[in-house]
Amino acid sequence: MASATVESAVAKDDLVIPLIDFAPFLTADPSTKKSTADAVLNGFQNAGFIYLKNHGIPSSTVQTVFANSTKFFARPTQQKLDLGWYSPKANRGYTAQGREKTSLIEEEGDVEKLRKEVPDLKESFEIGRDDEPGMPNMWPKAAGDEDAKVFKEVMMEFHSTCKKLHMQVMRAIALGMGIEESWFDGFTDGGDNTLRLLHYPGVSKKIFKRDDGLLQVRAGEHSDYGSITLLFQDQRGGLQVRSPKGTFVDATPIADTIVINAGDLLSRWSNDTIKSTKHRVVEPPPKPEDADKDEYPPRYSIAYFCNPNFERMIEAIPGTYEEAGKKYEAINSGDYLVRRLTATY
Repeated sequence: MASATVESAVAKDDLVIPLIDFAPFLTADPSTKKSTADAVLNGFQNAGFIYLKNHGIPSSTVQTVFANSTKFFARPTQQKLDLGWYSPKANRGYTAQGREKTSLIEEEGDVEKLRKEVPDLKESFEIGRDDEPGMPNMWPKAAGDEDAKVFKEVMMEFHSTCKKLHMQVMRAIALGMGIEESWFDGFTDGGDNTLRLLHYPGVSKKIFKRDDGLLQVRAGEHSDYGSITLLFQDQRGGLQVRSPKGTFVDATPIADTIVINAGDLLSRWSNDTIKSTKHRVVEPPPKPEDADKDEYPPRYSIAYFCNPNFERMIEAIPGTYEEAGKKYEAINSGDYLVRRLTATY
């Protein structure tokens, strides 16, 4: 069998996150396709994270999305507040800095207390399917606003583009697991996914030097909720992944790659054979050009949170439970996400 092209994107403290060339899965002969699928599955089983290159999304497309995201967050505060996130079930709209607290509540205590003491230093904008009855996206008003019109067009096209990659990655997981490559298609074709634009505003370096012993973060330690997350980073850095030793390791941005991590529902779906690994966004690593500055510049990222179709019931994938038994009862995908979001906001 031909070998997949795999390097190490991260290798520290027993955490090895592979950098995988995905082009062979999309275009190659069956043997190379299978070895690439094996590499994808192994990455999720061992680290919970992978980096993908040659994933089929052009760099120019990603740059256009980032440019439109930057323009959106530069809008007046009231314009953004008028587009506010309005319910866990819809999961659409703008979230101002300090409203959401991503954290391990079971380890760290009350979320309201954390919001006040260690607020996440970010604002975000969620975009879902644009055709779900009663759950509209909160688009900027387009009348006389060309930027608003372009913003909607760019984001909906990117939502569709990421949905296609989501389906391909799930096909790779299926092939790696030794089940029918299309096994997940009926769980992923609805596009019940969320495109999240993230802005971490520029902040004083002093903010990260607390006297109370608490760690100031841009986004607290957490795991994601759904199946997988496609993460597009700028070059500022700050993303860290928890290692098997309990340390946090920098997931350094690599140009033209996507960081993909498994979420809690995929871990449950796989009967815990796939890892959903904790991660966070912290003080960015120092750069020579920032040495004499008192403030860190803004950071932008784009996350595409993937979920099984909301009407589907999720129970252990064939091949994951025959020896050990099923660890979890079946659960509805949409209900699971709403419950998790309700605890976060």
